[in-house]
Amino acid sequence: MAFSEFGASAGAQDFYPGDRVSGDHFATRSPVTATNGMAATAHPLATQVALDVLKAGGNAVDAAIAANAALGLMEPTGNGIGGDIFVIVYDPETRQVYGLNGAGRSPMGLSYDEVVESVGEDGAIPPLGAMPVSVPGTVDGWFALHERFGEMPMADVLAPTIRYAEDGFPLTQTIAYYWDRNMTILENRFAQNQFEEFENARATYLTEDGDAPLEGEIFRNPDLANTLQQIAEGGRDAFYEGEIARTIDAYMQRIGGWIRYEDLANHRSEWVDPVSVNYRGYDVWELPPQGQGIAALQMLQILEDYDLASMGYMSADALHVQIEAKRLAFEDRARFYADPDFAPAPVEALLSEAYADQRRALISMEEAMASVTHGDPAVLEDGDTTYLTVADGNGMMVSLIQSNFRGMGSGLVPDDLGFMFQDRGELFSLDPNHPNVYAPGKRPFHTIIPAMITQDGDGVMSFGLMGGGMQPQGHVQIVSNIIDFGLNVQEAGDAARWRHNGSTSETDDAGETAGVGVVHLESGVPAEVRAALEARGHVIGDSDGGFGGYQAIWRDRETGVLYGASEMRKDGNAQGY
Repeated sequence: MAFSEFGASAGAQDFYPGDRVSGDHFATRSPVTATNGMAATAHPLATQVALDVLKAGGNAVDAAIAANAALGLMEPTGNGIGGDIFVIVYDPETRQVYGLNGAGRSPMGLSYDEVVESVGEDGAIPPLGAMPVSVPGTVDGWFALHERFGEMPMADVLAPTIRYAEDGFPLTQTIAYYWDRNMTILENRFAQNQFEEFENARATYLTEDGDAPLEGEIFRNPDLANTLQQIAEGGRDAFYEGEIARTIDAYMQRIGGWIRYEDLANHRSEWVDPVSVNYRGYDVWELPPQGQGIAALQMLQILEDYDLASMGYMSADALHVQIEAKRLAFEDRARFYADPDFAPAPVEALLSEAYADQRRALISMEEAMASVTHGDPAVLEDGDTTYLTVADGNGMMVSLIQSNFRGMGSGLVPDDLGFMFQDRGELFSLDPNHPNVYAPGKRPFHTIIPAMITQDGDGVMSFGLMGGGMQPQGHVQIVSNIIDFGLNVQEAGDAARWRHNGSTSETDDAGETAGVGVVHLESGVPAEVRAALEARGHVIGDSDGGFGGYQAIWRDRETGVLYGASEMRKDGNAQGY
């Protein structure tokens, strides 16, 4: 009997948490402490894989790649080598942060006119099937990272995941829940003819009985083991120019898709300069667009002029200004964030203090803004995802996020390769005047964002929080919890969260958003705070599970001690040695 069959029948819903003798009452556990290395991922086995690599002589980059490979096998509900990757690395030798944009591009053989003809003038790119599939960027991202920073041979880095794919591993509770949910949704939508092919996905991700594996059941993926073995032996070229690329090309032609061998062969990741703002003495780093990371920085720039600490932790005043800052930043997100090769965003102006002053002036402490529009930074110028983090004993820190986008992805698994393609192309706009409008060879808007904090040039925190549009909102809440309210790295993630929905989306015409949207609050937000927010005009929604998944490592600048934290809302953990 699978372990998931226990619990409810035993009256588990009637039990309540016990009391801890240290830390805040809401914390699920203490931070994990170590000195030689630390990893925090969404799966305990992936965390252990990272530690094993560190103990075998690899550095934080080697361990992060190894953990990401393991998560692609063990958590296919959020990521895999059919998706894209974004990374920030803190290098203690140079005392610099480095950014990697590992996003793939849309197929060259699919034109804007063909997309519009397929979906209709008022339509949108669908979430499933071949049309939203862009080139998978993860494998090239691994090798770009490894070439610049890695120390252990890639064959050794990938070996643990290959073994787990061949021998099997037991499913964890939350992943099993999302696995069944995702496959059920995909099955139903395939039955409604919403995408082209599903037999490969069934064969890869369901049991012989046609069911999703349960918590505690052993899952194997020999096709993925073989794919990773080819990559281990042949490098990134095995995926983008070898037999794997030819298999992808043949599969896409068979089902009527558009990705071709040439799209794969021409793909390269891009090293980019992370951008930062200083928040109360700490430099908070994000990647520039086409991701949404600078939305978090815009929010922090607006918030720095408020004394949040004096307002009080989890107070109505503190939550109100955070929510209003989010609403302002997200209108700019909808208007300006896109592939910089096609539509460069005015990043410097968006992050300037003068622009933050301009936007902050729109916020009233008494009531929520009735409507919000994007700003005009030009007037200031002269002309479901996985997150992991690893730190090693030398001070290198890696912040890595990787995703297939919506759920498990497009529903399409190429013949005998053992992974699902992403559906990131759904996030292209079809408005011809929008900077994020679809075009061949273009990178779509991305929600996935890694983050890093430094102080006086030293790396002090590597962190991230997965979950679509929740991510910038979550980054700001984590930063504020630690810097403004003094929570430790685990408490900062365990604290109740808010999430605002209702801003203009990245695919819509960026105009004015009327109405205040909905603020979803977790159950830990006090009733009197909910009432005070409602009195200011906010519409309050209940907790709906969409509050992200957090991992973090804090490094003490004086002692070198590492403090690891992991998301209590997921299955993962932090471990060190």
